Amino acid sequence: MICSAVRDEVFLLFTINRHNNKTCVSMKRFLFLLMLMSFYVTCGCVASYTDRVITARRDFYAGNLESAKKQFDSRLKKGKKKETDLIKLENAVVDMSEGRFSEAKRALIEVRDSFDHLEQKSLAENTLSLWTDDTMVSYPGEDYEKVMIRAFLAICDLMEGGSDAEAFALQVVEKQQQIRSTAEKAGPKKTNGSRSADLQEKDSHPKLAYKQVPFGPYIRGLIREETLTNFDDALRYYTMVEEWEPGFQQVKHDIRRVKAGHHHMEGNGVVYVFTLVGRGPYKERENAEATQLALLIADQIFSATNKYSVPPTLAPVPIPAVKRYFDAIHNVGIEVNGSRLGATETITDIGQMAEEQFEAIRHQIIARAVVRRIVKKGSVYAAKNAADVNPWISLAMDAGGVAWEAMETADTRCWGLLPDRIQVARLELPEGTHTLKLRSLTGRDLTLGERSYPVEIHVRNGYNTYVFANFPSKNLVGRVSVR
Repeated sequence: MICSAVRDEVFLLFTINRHNNKTCVSMKRFLFLLMLMSFYVTCGCVASYTDRVITARRDFYAGNLESAKKQFDSRLKKGKKKETDLIKLENAVVDMSEGRFSEAKRALIEVRDSFDHLEQKSLAENTLSLWTDDTMVSYPGEDYEKVMIRAFLAICDLMEGGSDAEAFALQVVEKQQQIRSTAEKAGPKKTNGSRSADLQEKDSHPKLAYKQVPFGPYIRGLIREETLTNFDDALRYYTMVEEWEPGFQQVKHDIRRVKAGHHHMEGNGVVYVFTLVGRGPYKERENAEATQLALLIADQIFSATNKYSVPPTLAPVPIPAVKRYFDAIHNVGIEVNGSRLGATETITDIGQMAEEQFEAIRHQIIARAVVRRIVKKGSVYAAKNAADVNPWISLAMDAGGVAWEAMETADTRCWGLLPDRIQVARLELPEGTHTLKLRSLTGRDLTLGERSYPVEIHVRNGYNTYVFANFPSKNLVGRVSVR
Protein backbone atom coordinates (compact mmCIF):
# COMPACT_ATOMS: atom_id res chain seq x y z
CA MET A 1 0.00 0.00 0.00
CA ILE A 2 1.13 3.53 -0.77
CA CYS A 3 0.46 4.71 2.79
CA SER A 4 2.58 1.94 4.29
CA ALA A 5 5.41 2.70 1.88
CA VAL A 6 5.31 6.39 2.79
CA ARG A 7 5.48 5.74 6.50
CA ASP A 8 8.20 3.12 6.13
CA GLU A 9 10.28 5.56 4.14
CA VAL A 10 9.76 8.28 6.74
CA PHE A 11 11.52 6.14 9.32
CA LEU A 12 14.26 4.94 6.98
CA LEU A 13 14.99 8.41 5.66
CA PHE A 14 16.91 9.67 8.69
CA THR A 15 19.18 6.97 10.16
CA ILE A 16 21.74 7.33 12.91
CA ASN A 17 25.26 6.02 12.33
CA ARG A 18 26.33 4.63 15.72
CA HIS A 19 30.04 4.83 14.89
CA ASN A 20 30.43 8.47 13.86
CA ASN A 21 27.21 9.80 15.50
CA LYS A 22 26.30 11.75 12.32
CA THR A 23 22.94 11.90 10.58
CA CYS A 24 23.09 10.06 7.26
CA VAL A 25 20.64 11.23 4.65
CA SER A 26 19.79 9.27 1.54
CA MET A 27 18.75 11.84 -1.07
CA LYS A 28 17.65 9.09 -3.40
CA ARG A 29 15.34 7.76 -0.73
CA PHE A 30 14.09 11.25 0.02
CA LEU A 31 13.14 11.89 -3.60
CA PHE A 32 11.33 8.54 -3.65
CA LEU A 33 9.52 9.61 -0.51
CA LEU A 34 8.63 12.92 -2.15
CA MET A 35 7.10 11.05 -5.08
CA LEU A 36 5.05 8.83 -2.76
CA MET A 37 3.86 11.76 -0.69
CA SER A 38 2.84 13.73 -3.76
CA PHE A 39 0.87 10.73 -4.98
CA TYR A 40 -0.69 10.39 -1.53
CA VAL A 41 -1.79 14.03 -1.43
CA THR A 42 -3.07 14.03 -5.02
CA CYS A 43 -4.92 10.72 -5.02
CA GLY A 44 -5.69 10.25 -1.36
CA CYS A 45 -4.94 7.27 0.83
CA VAL A 46 -6.96 4.54 2.51
CA ALA A 47 -10.45 5.37 3.76
CA SER A 48 -10.94 6.53 7.34
CA TYR A 49 -12.46 4.36 10.03
CA THR A 50 -15.75 6.22 9.65
CA ASP A 51 -15.78 5.46 5.92
CA ARG A 52 -15.16 1.79 6.59
CA VAL A 53 -18.06 1.36 9.01
CA ILE A 54 -20.53 3.88 7.59
CA THR A 55 -22.67 1.24 5.86
CA ALA A 56 -22.87 -0.91 9.01
CA ARG A 57 -23.87 2.14 11.07
CA ARG A 58 -26.54 3.13 8.54
CA ASP A 59 -27.97 -0.39 8.62
CA PHE A 60 -28.08 -0.23 12.41
CA TYR A 61 -29.99 3.04 12.48
CA ALA A 62 -32.35 1.72 9.80
CA GLY A 63 -33.13 -1.26 12.01
CA ASN A 64 -31.23 -3.80 9.90
CA LEU A 65 -29.32 -5.19 12.87
CA GLU A 66 -28.52 -8.54 11.28
CA SER A 67 -26.77 -6.83 8.39
CA ALA A 68 -24.94 -4.43 10.73
CA LYS A 69 -23.80 -7.32 12.90
CA LYS A 70 -22.44 -9.26 9.92
CA GLN A 71 -20.47 -6.25 8.70
CA PHE A 72 -18.97 -5.53 12.11
CA ASP A 73 -18.09 -9.22 12.56
CA SER A 74 -16.43 -9.20 9.15
CA ARG A 75 -14.33 -6.18 10.12
CA LEU A 76 -13.30 -7.93 13.32
CA LYS A 77 -11.88 -10.79 11.25
CA LYS A 78 -10.40 -8.85 8.34
CA GLY A 79 -10.09 -5.26 9.52
CA LYS A 80 -7.22 -3.28 11.04
CA LYS A 81 -5.96 -4.54 14.38
CA LYS A 82 -5.82 -0.97 15.71
CA GLU A 83 -9.59 -0.69 15.19
CA THR A 84 -10.55 -3.96 16.89
CA ASP A 85 -11.61 -2.30 20.15
CA LEU A 86 -13.85 0.18 18.36
CA ILE A 87 -15.55 -2.57 16.35
CA LYS A 88 -16.18 -4.49 19.57
CA LEU A 89 -17.82 -1.41 21.08
CA GLU A 90 -20.05 -0.93 18.03
CA ASN A 91 -20.98 -4.61 18.18
CA ALA A 92 -21.79 -4.36 21.88
CA VAL A 93 -24.50 -1.76 21.17
CA VAL A 94 -25.95 -3.99 18.43
CA ASP A 95 -26.03 -6.93 20.87
CA MET A 96 -27.62 -4.85 23.64
CA SER A 97 -30.32 -3.65 21.25
CA GLU A 98 -31.13 -7.27 20.39
CA GLY A 99 -31.13 -8.41 24.02
CA ARG A 100 -27.83 -10.30 23.83
CA PHE A 101 -26.46 -8.81 27.04
CA SER A 102 -23.99 -11.59 27.84
CA GLU A 103 -22.25 -11.14 24.48
CA ALA A 104 -22.23 -7.36 24.88
CA LYS A 105 -20.86 -7.65 28.40
CA ARG A 106 -18.01 -9.88 27.26
CA ALA A 107 -16.98 -7.44 24.52
CA LEU A 108 -17.22 -4.43 26.84
CA ILE A 109 -14.98 -6.09 29.43
CA GLU A 110 -12.38 -6.87 26.76
CA VAL A 111 -12.31 -3.26 25.55
CA ARG A 112 -12.32 -1.88 29.10
CA ASP A 113 -9.18 -3.89 29.87
CA SER A 114 -7.58 -3.01 26.54
CA PHE A 115 -8.12 0.73 27.05
CA ASP A 116 -6.69 0.46 30.56
CA HIS A 117 -3.59 -1.20 29.10
CA LEU A 118 -3.24 1.43 26.39
CA GLU A 119 -3.07 4.15 29.03
CA GLN A 120 0.51 2.92 29.46
CA LYS A 121 1.50 4.37 26.10
CA SER A 122 4.56 2.88 24.41
CA LEU A 123 7.42 5.12 23.33
CA ALA A 124 7.37 3.56 19.85
CA GLU A 125 3.71 4.43 19.28
CA ASN A 126 4.17 7.96 20.60
CA THR A 127 7.09 8.49 18.23
CA LEU A 128 5.16 7.06 15.30
CA SER A 129 2.21 9.38 15.90
CA LEU A 130 4.52 12.42 15.96
CA TRP A 131 5.99 11.46 12.59
CA THR A 132 2.61 10.65 11.03
CA ASP A 133 -0.63 11.30 12.97
CA ASP A 134 -2.72 9.73 15.72
CA THR A 135 -4.58 7.42 13.32
CA MET A 136 -1.44 5.26 13.11
CA VAL A 137 -1.55 4.18 16.75
CA SER A 138 -3.99 2.00 18.65
CA TYR A 139 -7.14 3.90 19.58
CA PRO A 140 -6.91 4.50 23.36
CA GLY A 141 -10.51 5.66 23.85
CA GLU A 142 -11.79 9.05 24.93
CA ASP A 143 -12.40 9.66 28.62
CA TYR A 144 -16.18 9.75 28.18
CA GLU A 145 -16.05 6.44 26.30
CA LYS A 146 -14.10 4.79 29.12
CA VAL A 147 -16.73 5.91 31.62
CA MET A 148 -19.60 4.79 29.38
CA ILE A 149 -18.12 1.31 28.95
CA ARG A 150 -18.54 0.80 32.67
CA ALA A 151 -22.05 2.30 32.64
CA PHE A 152 -23.08 -0.08 29.85
CA LEU A 153 -21.56 -2.99 31.76
CA ALA A 154 -23.81 -2.14 34.71
CA ILE A 155 -26.86 -2.10 32.42
CA CYS A 156 -25.90 -5.43 30.83
CA ASP A 157 -25.43 -7.07 34.21
CA LEU A 158 -28.81 -5.84 35.42
CA MET A 159 -30.48 -7.10 32.26
CA GLU A 160 -28.92 -10.56 32.40
CA GLY A 161 -29.69 -11.01 36.09
CA GLY A 162 -26.07 -10.96 37.18
CA SER A 163 -24.65 -9.97 40.54
CA ASP A 164 -21.93 -7.55 39.38
CA ALA A 165 -24.04 -4.53 38.44
CA GLU A 166 -23.13 -2.65 41.60
CA ALA A 167 -19.43 -3.40 41.10
CA PHE A 168 -19.59 -2.03 37.54
CA ALA A 169 -21.51 1.00 38.82
CA LEU A 170 -18.74 1.61 41.34
CA GLN A 171 -16.23 1.45 38.46
CA VAL A 172 -18.08 4.32 36.78
CA VAL A 173 -17.16 6.53 39.74
CA GLU A 174 -13.69 5.08 40.21
CA LYS A 175 -12.75 5.61 36.58
CA GLN A 176 -13.72 9.27 36.75
CA GLN A 177 -11.66 9.68 39.91
CA GLN A 178 -8.69 7.93 38.29
CA ILE A 179 -8.88 10.20 35.21
CA ARG A 180 -8.81 13.27 37.43
CA SER A 181 -6.05 11.92 39.65
CA THR A 182 -3.85 10.91 36.72
CA ALA A 183 -4.32 14.30 35.06
CA GLU A 184 -3.33 16.10 38.25
CA LYS A 185 -0.19 14.00 38.73
CA ALA A 186 0.81 14.50 35.09
CA GLY A 187 0.43 18.28 35.29
CA PRO A 188 3.42 20.60 35.01
CA LYS A 189 5.59 21.26 38.02
CA LYS A 190 5.60 24.90 38.91
CA THR A 191 8.84 26.72 38.23
CA ASN A 192 8.88 30.44 38.98
CA GLY A 193 9.39 32.58 35.93
CA SER A 194 9.05 29.69 33.49
CA ARG A 195 6.50 28.96 30.81
CA SER A 196 5.36 25.98 32.88
CA ALA A 197 4.47 28.35 35.73
CA ASP A 198 2.30 30.43 33.41
CA LEU A 199 0.74 27.28 32.02
CA GLN A 200 -0.03 25.94 35.46
CA GLU A 201 -1.83 29.10 36.43
CA LYS A 202 -3.89 29.15 33.23
CA ASP A 203 -4.84 25.60 32.44
CA SER A 204 -2.58 23.04 34.07
CA HIS A 205 -5.23 20.44 34.96
CA PRO A 206 -8.15 20.84 32.52
CA LYS A 207 -9.56 17.37 33.28
CA LEU A 208 -10.32 18.47 36.83
CA ALA A 209 -13.15 20.46 35.26
CA TYR A 210 -14.87 17.29 34.04
CA LYS A 211 -18.44 16.99 35.29
CA GLN A 212 -19.13 13.91 37.40
CA VAL A 213 -21.51 11.34 35.89
CA PRO A 214 -24.31 10.30 38.32
CA PHE A 215 -25.21 7.04 36.59
CA GLY A 216 -23.00 4.88 38.84
CA PRO A 217 -24.37 6.13 42.17
CA TYR A 218 -27.93 5.86 40.82
CA ILE A 219 -27.52 2.17 39.99
CA ARG A 220 -25.97 1.50 43.38
CA GLY A 221 -28.86 3.32 45.05
CA LEU A 222 -31.63 1.35 43.36
CA ILE A 223 -29.84 -1.96 44.07
CA ARG A 224 -29.34 -1.14 47.77
CA GLU A 225 -32.91 0.09 48.08
CA GLU A 226 -34.31 -3.22 46.81
CA THR A 227 -32.67 -5.08 49.70
CA LEU A 228 -35.04 -3.24 52.12
CA THR A 229 -32.20 -3.16 54.69
CA ASN A 230 -29.74 -0.66 53.18
CA PHE A 231 -31.77 2.54 52.98
CA ASP A 232 -28.92 4.59 54.49
CA ASP A 233 -26.61 3.45 51.69
CA ALA A 234 -29.30 4.16 49.10
CA LEU A 235 -29.79 7.66 50.55
CA ARG A 236 -26.06 8.35 50.33
CA TYR A 237 -25.93 7.33 46.66
CA TYR A 238 -29.09 9.21 45.71
CA THR A 239 -27.71 12.30 47.43
CA MET A 240 -24.60 12.04 45.25
CA VAL A 241 -26.86 11.87 42.18
CA GLU A 242 -28.70 15.01 43.25
CA GLU A 243 -25.41 16.86 43.81
CA TRP A 244 -23.95 15.83 40.47
CA GLU A 245 -27.13 16.22 38.40
CA PRO A 246 -29.50 18.70 40.11
CA GLY A 247 -31.82 18.72 37.10
CA PHE A 248 -32.67 15.02 37.45
CA GLN A 249 -36.11 15.23 39.05
CA GLN A 250 -36.68 11.54 39.78
CA VAL A 251 -33.95 11.46 42.42
CA LYS A 252 -35.84 13.95 44.59
CA HIS A 253 -38.64 11.39 44.93
CA ASP A 254 -36.05 8.66 45.52
CA ILE A 255 -34.51 10.61 48.40
CA ARG A 256 -37.87 11.23 50.08
CA ARG A 257 -38.81 7.57 49.72
CA VAL A 258 -35.63 6.06 51.21
CA LYS A 259 -35.61 8.61 54.04
CA ALA A 260 -38.96 7.11 55.03
CA GLY A 261 -37.51 3.59 54.73
CA HIS A 262 -39.92 2.78 51.94
CA HIS A 263 -39.35 0.86 48.68
CA HIS A 264 -42.87 -0.16 47.59
CA MET A 265 -46.46 -0.42 48.68
CA GLU A 266 -47.51 -3.87 49.86
CA GLY A 267 -48.43 -6.05 46.90
CA ASN A 268 -46.46 -3.92 44.42
CA GLY A 269 -43.17 -4.23 42.60
CA VAL A 270 -40.94 -1.63 40.95
CA VAL A 271 -40.20 -1.34 37.22
CA TYR A 272 -37.16 0.57 35.95
CA VAL A 273 -37.25 1.49 32.26
CA PHE A 274 -33.80 2.27 30.82
CA THR A 275 -33.60 3.79 27.36
CA LEU A 276 -30.78 4.91 25.08
CA VAL A 277 -32.06 8.02 23.35
CA GLY A 278 -30.76 9.87 20.27
CA ARG A 279 -27.61 9.43 18.22
CA GLY A 280 -24.42 9.97 20.15
CA PRO A 281 -21.48 12.33 19.65
CA TYR A 282 -19.14 12.03 16.69
CA LYS A 283 -15.90 13.62 15.53
CA GLU A 284 -15.04 15.57 12.44
CA ARG A 285 -11.89 17.29 11.26
CA GLU A 286 -11.50 20.93 12.20
CA ASN A 287 -8.61 23.24 11.32
CA ALA A 288 -7.66 25.01 14.53
CA GLU A 289 -5.42 28.01 15.09
CA ALA A 290 -2.47 27.50 17.41
CA THR A 291 -3.45 29.57 20.45
CA GLN A 292 -0.95 31.01 22.90
CA LEU A 293 -1.96 28.45 25.51
CA ALA A 294 -1.64 25.60 23.01
CA LEU A 295 1.87 26.77 22.12
CA LEU A 296 2.81 26.82 25.80
CA ILE A 297 1.57 23.24 26.21
CA ALA A 298 3.34 22.22 22.99
CA ASP A 299 6.55 23.73 24.32
CA GLN A 300 6.21 21.62 27.44
CA ILE A 301 5.56 18.42 25.45
CA PHE A 302 8.48 19.08 23.12
CA SER A 303 10.87 20.12 25.86
CA ALA A 304 10.19 16.92 27.79
CA THR A 305 12.21 14.96 25.21
CA ASN A 306 14.28 17.67 23.52
CA LYS A 307 16.57 20.45 24.70
CA TYR A 308 15.00 22.99 22.34
CA SER A 309 11.79 24.96 22.63
CA VAL A 310 8.99 25.05 20.09
CA PRO A 311 9.13 27.93 17.59
CA PRO A 312 5.84 29.79 17.06
CA THR A 313 3.56 28.67 14.23
CA LEU A 314 0.51 30.47 12.92
CA ALA A 315 -0.61 27.81 10.46
CA PRO A 316 -3.87 26.01 11.37
CA VAL A 317 -3.50 22.38 12.41
CA PRO A 318 -6.06 19.57 11.95
CA ILE A 319 -7.78 18.35 15.13
CA PRO A 320 -10.75 15.99 15.74
CA ALA A 321 -13.59 18.15 17.06
CA VAL A 322 -16.52 16.56 18.90
CA LYS A 323 -19.95 17.28 17.43
CA ARG A 324 -23.53 16.32 18.31
CA TYR A 325 -26.61 15.30 16.39
CA PHE A 326 -29.83 17.00 17.39
CA ASP A 327 -32.62 14.50 16.82
CA ALA A 328 -36.32 15.20 17.16
CA ILE A 329 -36.71 12.56 19.86
CA HIS A 330 -36.57 13.99 23.38
CA ASN A 331 -37.56 11.08 25.59
CA VAL A 332 -39.74 7.95 25.66
CA GLY A 333 -43.32 7.86 26.88
CA ILE A 334 -44.59 4.89 28.90
CA GLU A 335 -48.06 3.36 28.89
CA VAL A 336 -49.15 0.48 31.12
CA ASN A 337 -52.36 -1.39 30.33
CA GLY A 338 -53.46 1.50 28.09
CA SER A 339 -52.81 4.31 30.63
CA ARG A 340 -50.04 6.88 30.27
CA LEU A 341 -47.85 6.69 33.40
CA GLY A 342 -44.93 8.94 32.55
CA ALA A 343 -41.77 9.24 30.48
CA THR A 344 -38.08 8.57 30.78
CA GLU A 345 -35.75 11.27 32.12
CA THR A 346 -32.07 11.88 31.34
CA ILE A 347 -29.71 10.50 33.98
CA THR A 348 -26.56 10.91 31.82
CA ASP A 349 -26.16 13.31 28.88
CA ILE A 350 -23.36 11.63 26.93
CA GLY A 351 -23.33 14.20 24.12
CA GLN A 352 -22.94 17.08 26.55
CA MET A 353 -20.25 15.21 28.47
CA ALA A 354 -18.28 14.54 25.27
CA GLU A 355 -18.50 18.20 24.18
CA GLU A 356 -17.48 19.54 27.57
CA GLN A 357 -14.54 17.16 27.83
CA PHE A 358 -13.37 18.11 24.34
CA GLU A 359 -13.50 21.82 25.19
CA ALA A 360 -11.62 21.17 28.44
CA ILE A 361 -8.67 19.54 26.64
CA ARG A 362 -8.96 21.40 23.33
CA HIS A 363 -5.69 23.31 23.90
CA GLN A 364 -3.88 20.04 24.64
CA ILE A 365 -5.18 18.48 21.41
CA ILE A 366 -4.01 21.51 19.42
CA ALA A 367 -0.66 21.42 21.20
CA ARG A 368 -0.03 17.84 20.17
CA ALA A 369 -0.83 18.71 16.56
CA VAL A 370 1.57 21.66 16.78
CA VAL A 371 4.34 19.39 18.07
CA ARG A 372 3.78 17.05 15.11
CA ARG A 373 4.08 20.01 12.74
CA ILE A 374 7.31 21.14 14.42
CA VAL A 375 8.80 17.63 14.35
CA LYS A 376 8.16 17.37 10.63
CA LYS A 377 9.52 20.82 9.83
CA GLY A 378 12.53 20.21 12.03
CA SER A 379 13.25 16.86 10.39
CA VAL A 380 13.34 18.39 6.91
CA TYR A 381 15.55 21.22 8.16
CA ALA A 382 17.93 18.77 9.88
CA ALA A 383 18.12 16.65 6.74
CA LYS A 384 19.02 19.64 4.57
CA ASN A 385 21.58 20.88 7.06
CA ALA A 386 23.26 17.49 7.38
CA ALA A 387 23.43 16.88 3.63
CA ASP A 388 24.48 20.45 2.74
CA VAL A 389 22.15 20.32 -0.29
CA ASN A 390 22.09 22.74 -3.23
CA PRO A 391 19.16 25.19 -3.69
CA TRP A 392 17.28 22.96 -6.15
CA ILE A 393 17.43 19.94 -3.89
CA SER A 394 16.50 22.19 -0.97
CA LEU A 395 13.41 23.36 -2.87
CA ALA A 396 12.47 19.76 -3.61
CA MET A 397 12.86 18.88 0.05
CA ASP A 398 10.70 21.83 1.07
CA ALA A 399 8.02 20.60 -1.32
CA GLY A 400 8.33 17.14 0.18
CA GLY A 401 7.94 18.64 3.64
CA VAL A 402 4.75 20.39 2.58
CA ALA A 403 3.43 17.10 1.19
CA TRP A 404 4.43 15.34 4.40
CA GLU A 405 2.42 17.83 6.46
CA ALA A 406 -0.52 17.53 4.06
CA MET A 407 -0.59 13.78 4.75
CA GLU A 408 -1.62 14.44 8.34
CA THR A 409 -5.25 13.95 9.23
CA ALA A 410 -7.30 14.36 12.38
CA ASP A 411 -8.10 11.18 14.27
CA THR A 412 -11.90 11.04 13.99
CA ARG A 413 -12.21 7.50 15.32
CA CYS A 414 -14.87 7.17 18.00
CA TRP A 415 -17.55 4.89 19.44
CA GLY A 416 -20.13 5.88 16.87
CA LEU A 417 -23.15 3.87 18.09
CA LEU A 418 -23.20 5.47 21.51
CA PRO A 419 -26.51 7.18 22.32
CA ASP A 420 -26.83 10.86 23.04
CA ARG A 421 -28.46 10.25 26.43
CA ILE A 422 -29.14 7.48 28.92
CA GLN A 423 -32.62 7.88 30.38
CA VAL A 424 -34.59 6.10 33.08
CA ALA A 425 -38.09 6.01 34.56
CA ARG A 426 -39.28 4.35 37.77
CA LEU A 427 -42.77 2.86 38.00
CA GLU A 428 -44.50 1.11 40.89
CA LEU A 429 -47.05 -1.46 39.70
CA PRO A 430 -49.21 -4.16 41.28
CA GLU A 431 -47.86 -7.69 41.27
CA GLY A 432 -48.80 -9.59 38.12
CA THR A 433 -48.56 -9.39 34.34
CA HIS A 434 -48.89 -6.04 32.55
CA THR A 435 -48.62 -4.74 29.00
CA LEU A 436 -46.10 -1.92 28.80
CA LYS A 437 -45.84 0.25 25.69
CA LEU A 438 -43.02 2.60 24.75
CA ARG A 439 -43.43 5.52 22.36
CA SER A 440 -40.97 8.24 21.30
CA LEU A 441 -41.84 11.82 22.30
CA THR A 442 -40.82 15.33 21.28
CA GLY A 443 -39.60 17.99 23.67
CA ARG A 444 -43.18 19.24 23.95
CA ASP A 445 -44.34 15.84 25.16
CA LEU A 446 -46.00 15.11 21.82
CA THR A 447 -46.00 11.70 20.18
CA LEU A 448 -43.24 11.38 17.60
CA GLY A 449 -44.41 9.00 14.90
CA GLU A 450 -47.34 6.64 14.98
CA ARG A 451 -45.68 3.49 16.25
CA SER A 452 -45.68 2.20 19.80
CA TYR A 453 -43.70 -0.78 21.05
CA PRO A 454 -45.50 -3.17 23.44
CA VAL A 455 -43.90 -5.72 25.72
CA GLU A 456 -45.31 -7.99 28.40
CA ILE A 457 -43.79 -7.65 31.86
CA HIS A 458 -44.28 -9.70 35.01
CA VAL A 459 -44.01 -7.70 38.22
CA ARG A 460 -43.04 -9.46 41.45
CA ASN A 461 -44.06 -8.22 44.86
CA GLY A 462 -41.18 -6.30 46.45
CA TYR A 463 -38.70 -6.79 43.59
CA ASN A 464 -37.27 -4.69 40.77
CA THR A 465 -38.03 -5.45 37.12
CA TYR A 466 -35.81 -3.95 34.41
CA VAL A 467 -36.77 -2.88 30.89
CA PHE A 468 -34.27 -1.79 28.23
CA ALA A 469 -34.77 -0.23 24.78
CA ASN A 470 -32.73 1.75 22.26
CA PHE A 471 -34.31 4.76 20.49
CA PRO A 472 -31.57 6.47 18.41
CA SER A 473 -34.42 8.18 16.54
CA LYS A 474 -38.22 8.05 16.67
CA ASN A 475 -38.14 4.33 15.91
CA LEU A 476 -37.01 1.57 18.21
CA VAL A 477 -33.88 -0.26 17.06
CA GLY A 478 -33.89 -3.93 17.97
CA ARG A 479 -36.40 -5.01 20.59
CA VAL A 480 -37.64 -4.12 24.06
CA SER A 481 -35.88 -6.38 26.57
CA VAL A 482 -37.21 -7.30 30.02
CA ARG A 483 -35.59 -8.90 33.05
